[in-house]
Amino acid sequence: MLAVLVASVLWGTTGTAATLAPDVGPLAIGAAAMGVGGLLQAATAWRLVRAHGAALRRRPGLVALGGLAVAVYPLAFYSSMHVAGVAVGTVVSLGSAPLAAALVERVVDGRRLSGRWVAAAATGLVGIVLLCLGKVLGGGSGPGVAGAGPGGAGSLLGIAWGLVAGLTYALYSWVAHRLMLGGVPSRAAMGAVFGVGGVLLLPVLAVTGAPLLASWGNAAVGAYMALVPMFVGYVLFGLGLAHVPVSTATTLTLLEPAVAAVLAVLVVGERLPAVGWAGTGLVVVCLVVLTVPVGAGAGRRLRRRRLLRWTP
Repeated sequence: MLAVLVASVLWGTTGTAATLAPDVGPLAIGAAAMGVGGLLQAATAWRLVRAHGAALRRRPGLVALGGLAVAVYPLAFYSSMHVAGVAVGTVVSLGSAPLAAALVERVVDGRRLSGRWVAAAATGLVGIVLLCLGKVLGGGSGPGVAGAGPGGAGSLLGIAWGLVAGLTYALYSWVAHRLMLGGVPSRAAMGAVFGVGGVLLLPVLAVTGAPLLASWGNAAVGAYMALVPMFVGYVLFGLGLAHVPVSTATTLTLLEPAVAAVLAVLVVGERLPAVGWAGTGLVVVCLVVLTVPVGAGAGRRLRRRRLLRWTP
């Protein structure tokens, strides 16, 4: 859980980092961040991917689905933030992911969700709603945001892109977890899925990425996004997925919109009234409910559960 939380903090910096390169469009930012970061993951895990190539080749549809979701996610995510603002874009994208993950697990895997998870997710989602309401009440969209006012068509389009991002985020998380359940070590599964996604994003980067090379500042933003949140963050996320269910992992990442909202106010200059800060507090409560140590009986059951393999 700690690995997922640290990854969430790193991811929470991406929206603010993107505003430091206002001349670079959201498609270029997304393609550079997830495309280059995904290829780095594949490169560093290449020996493991090759060693488990037979297991991966037995599931070509699953790997392709995960790679497609990896490719769509950053394009939708950064488009959402570009149109609706850093806080709302991140909040909607990550706030919808736990519901999407739960739906996938329930429909495909038949997994029953615990009362504890439902309580945590409900608390977090109420916080997400309050954060969005805070953005609407707070006024302007903030620097670098291209959309209309908070209540206009721009914000609605940004919310729609955020919902697409939430669905694809939950989908590639589920695919990676499913591969791990099939015996593929975590780094091999993440490397394969993100490698496919990185390859799919290369044409987008080739068409839209010229502004990244226009200045050292733009290049530095692109390098930071690819190396720190996307590469390091997803290595940590893979470690977490090897030990917790997808629905739990995606609920833990509700910390990301809280971090993004705070940075959007302190660094970007977006405004967030009291109701928005109350929503941020509820997201923190959600994390506490989800991560507080379980009782002795539940702890023994968890220790008896077979954990997935994490490969350093």
